[in-house]
Amino acid sequence: MSDNKKWFSLNLNSAKKESSGSCSCGKTSGGCGSHAKSQISDEEFDNAVDTAIGDERKRDGFDQVFDVQMDRRTAFRKLTASLLIGAGAVSTSCSITTGEESKEKAQIDWEEQFKGNYKLMTNDEKKGTVDRLVRSYQLRTGKTISMTSENAEEDVLFGYAFNISKCQGYMDCVSACVEENNQDRNSQMQYIRIHEMKDGEGFKFDEADDNYYHEVPAEGHFYMGTQCFHCDNPPCVEVCPVQATWREDDGLVVIDYDWCVGCRYCMAACPYDGRRFNWSTPEVPEKEINKNQHYLGNRMRKKGVMEKCTFCVQRSRKGQNPACVDACPTGARIFGNLLDPNSTIRWVLENKKVFRLKEDLGTEPKFWYFMD
Repeated sequence: MSDNKKWFSLNLNSAKKESSGSCSCGKTSGGCGSHAKSQISDEEFDNAVDTAIGDERKRDGFDQVFDVQMDRRTAFRKLTASLLIGAGAVSTSCSITTGEESKEKAQIDWEEQFKGNYKLMTNDEKKGTVDRLVRSYQLRTGKTISMTSENAEEDVLFGYAFNISKCQGYMDCVSACVEENNQDRNSQMQYIRIHEMKDGEGFKFDEADDNYYHEVPAEGHFYMGTQCFHCDNPPCVEVCPVQATWREDDGLVVIDYDWCVGCRYCMAACPYDGRRFNWSTPEVPEKEINKNQHYLGNRMRKKGVMEKCTFCVQRSRKGQNPACVDACPTGARIFGNLLDPNSTIRWVLENKKVFRLKEDLGTEPKFWYFMD
């Protein structure tokens, strides 16, 4: 098989809670709108759990998280740990929201806590959870976001190519990615790495500088970008103990942030350093939040979960390029549908001598490199 045909090796077909009597605001029961009767009977409690998770969700979720048998009430309490409140209860903290809005938010939080793995949801369930997240954001901030859950389209398999000859190390792609994907502003939560390497010494990533602060391009150096490669045989998916990450039909490897338990097995398994862990709560200034979001993409994350490049699923599934592709001033980045014989990505793979990193591992990354 010739070097520029290697892409053909891809499989292209393929609680109960007692009222405290006082609030953090200092007011006693009855003085704050957040106080309400929250104790429920055992029967009401069990009925609420049955409605919230159901037998199928118990089997799919609890048995994966806890490799032991336990009754539903015990599993419920272990997961909630006092974060949830009974049916009809209200928020236990003072808020600018009205009593009715507090009740609505509590109900949303309840339902979100017990939703199933996104991968297992029906389209109606996906729409329901997206609608709840949008409403929850509105109740918390008074502002509105647009969140979608588009599924993979038929006859689409996304691929990416990187022209080493054209990259000048400007890092416009990195900045665009951070802004588009609502990445934490207080850490190096960057999906894309641009590695500065010395000419004539090959691809020595262990000696490369990916945190440079000088004028580029630097004489005697070349630049090479890495990120999640959306492998056709992703090792990160294989090691996840709760099936919080998987490969979609269009080739995107995604994460259900609400199902992720933060074990970081996937991070260790990725041979390309493509995954990032939230050691603290991500912070994005309200005015900088990209409000055009996808459930599996750039919606706001939380402390203790993994995240990574999604090829900008919120854009790519609408027929747009990932933000990094459009931001590159030299045209070094190429993205498209591998199944479209007229796409630019197909032309590159069929007419350029391309290669992929660590091909001997059999991960089949859908990210190629080439030179002019």
